[in-house]
Amino acid sequence: MPVNFEKAFGVHENALLLFERRTQLLSENIANADTPGYKARDINFNQVLQNTRNQAAKMNTTNSRHISMSQQQFAQDVQFRAVEQSAADGNTVDMQKEKAAFAENSMRYQLTMNILSRKIKGLKTAFRGD
Repeated sequence: MPVNFEKAFGVHENALLLFERRTQLLSENIANADTPGYKARDINFNQVLQNTRNQAAKMNTTNSRHISMSQQQFAQDVQFRAVEQSAADGNTVDMQKEKAAFAENSMRYQLTMNILSRKIKGLKTAFRGD
């Protein structure tokens, strides 16, 4: 009986891609904290979850030469961060918020990796018959 890895891993594969993309955005925000006119961007996790629920079809690559969608997958979910107070130069990066969001995102990424590791370990055990 073949194993369906999509069912075995569930949403965790896409969650890792989301956390990876969010890490990239948060890193860009931190790197541009002193750039005049830079607008901080982020991904709203709840909005992505809602979009995923509403999405009827999922694009799959059927050939190894197809373009990877990992970077573009959450492009429509990237938003400018709500500004409480911008700097005189127009920069909207709040370093405390960025660092807190980065730490939260890192914890979610690690949790998802731990869940996937345990699922893989369980599959390995099932295959060996232990």
